[in-house]
Amino acid sequence: MIAETDRHAGHADIVRELIDGAVGLRTGNDNMAPGDEAWWADYRGRLERAARQSQQG
Repeated sequence: MIAETDRHAGHADIVRELIDGAVGLRTGNDNMAPGDEAWWADYRGRLERAARQSQQG
């Protein structure tokens, strides 16, 4: 039950971030890795490539 609650709490957090545009734990402490827009774009690209490669077997 704990794992299921944790999973759905994460989903709810994603929805909240999409609605209010804020990320992280709270105002003044976003708990996000430092990085500018280019860094995040590169990071996302690396994650997407890894996900695609894992699907190919």
